[in-house]
Amino acid sequence: DASLKNENDLIRRYREISQYCDCDAAIEDIVNEALISDESKRPVEIILDDLKVSSGIKNKISDEFIEVLRLLKFNDKGHEIFRQWYIDGRLYYQVLFDEANVKAGIHELRFIDPRKIRKIKNIKKEKTPAGVEVIKTIDEFYLYNDKGMSEQSTQGVKLPLDSVVHCPSGVVDSNSGLMLSHLHKAIKPTNQLKMIEDSLVIYRISRAPERRIFYIDVGNLPKVKAEQYVTDIMNKFRNKIVYDATTGEVRDDRKHMSMMEDFWMPRREGGKGTEITTLPGGQNLGDIEDIQYFQNKLYHALNVPVGRLQEQQGFSIGRSVEISRDEIKFHKFVSRIRKKFSTLFLDAMRVQLVAKNIMRADEWDEIKQDIQFQFVEDNHYEELKENEILMARLATVQQMEPYIGKFYSMDWVKRNVLQQTQEEIEDMQAQMDSEEEYHMDFASRDGELAGATQAAQQNYLQANAPQALEAPTTNTQQ
Repeated sequence: DASLKNENDLIRRYREISQYCDCDAAIEDIVNEALISDESKRPVEIILDDLKVSSGIKNKISDEFIEVLRLLKFNDKGHEIFRQWYIDGRLYYQVLFDEANVKAGIHELRFIDPRKIRKIKNIKKEKTPAGVEVIKTIDEFYLYNDKGMSEQSTQGVKLPLDSVVHCPSGVVDSNSGLMLSHLHKAIKPTNQLKMIEDSLVIYRISRAPERRIFYIDVGNLPKVKAEQYVTDIMNKFRNKIVYDATTGEVRDDRKHMSMMEDFWMPRREGGKGTEITTLPGGQNLGDIEDIQYFQNKLYHALNVPVGRLQEQQGFSIGRSVEISRDEIKFHKFVSRIRKKFSTLFLDAMRVQLVAKNIMRADEWDEIKQDIQFQFVEDNHYEELKENEILMARLATVQQMEPYIGKFYSMDWVKRNVLQQTQEEIEDMQAQMDSEEEYHMDFASRDGELAGATQAAQQNYLQANAPQALEAPTTNTQQ
């Protein structure tokens, strides 16, 4: 059932389906791709290249970002945090300060179960003389109740907006306005897969063995006595063999009901008499195409490439054209959810910077759009694609070289073939000029050194030539 009820029911349903083995495997693929664990560096870094502030402010922002990662214990628990956010569709952290030293920044970020907190918005309206309702004030806060929140709950602890770090999934139902998880569209495929697997197991157990059918001749006996006669015959000739899985013994036990019952049918006078036939077992017990269909449907619902479902599929780094279209779509999907997850860092850094008086809240709102986060990459598609594009551009430039200066200018080639911006062109030229000056200085120093060495050799020979000619020489002196 994927119908919308309330946030608590949705979160409970998301957590239930996340425990299912196939759904859990798809979630692990997503989390492992989005958050890479590397022993040598942090899983995420902050990028401030586009930020138009002083270098001192940039350094402070970088330091506070590292502090936020430490408070979240992100290097150790980043995988669990991202997985919890992906499943529930939201994250809540309570911001705790040291009352004696608030300017020291955040003292602790404490996780809050999303089923125990809810955002409240109180809107006060008043009517104008013309009879039009106008919003006068809007009071927003969080309401926390340790026993759990419901739609009718009004009891709890009131928390200001700045005391809670909230990271939503970004997926909102257009009709009800409820915040959904990325798992929402996988509810129906998961339930269908579970149901078809259960039905397949039941069918295989019930239809796997051959079963006997006994037709017992009851003559002209009344219905009640005929049924009793059939029961007596069944108890007389039936022998139940029971396997005890605990001890490994096989014994005759009439107290247990067997899963594979025989069929005993009464037959009236004038029939064929007593007869025993055999009901064959199922003939298509090896067909699992329906299971595979719903598994593929589940992976499609979660935007995970179906090829990852097959264990025999390997991975090889070759040309980018060899990478499937599903892998490209999956890489773009992971990049999108990374940006949505970065809201957790931005919200925590806002509270930290304002508390330490590094900047005001309005200043942070102006610059936060220019802050980017770089996650450790494990998908090599981007690297392969950039290398191939660069090689194609260089090959084009090599073919155009005879025509540069005759039909095309160097500036046109840089802009249209190499796709360089004006800033990149200026930076490259400055770097080439500095390298050229370095090589010229190095060459001049080599020339001066060589000239000085040659002059020193000539002076030595002129000063010591007579003594060298008069003195007897040996092989070693020569």
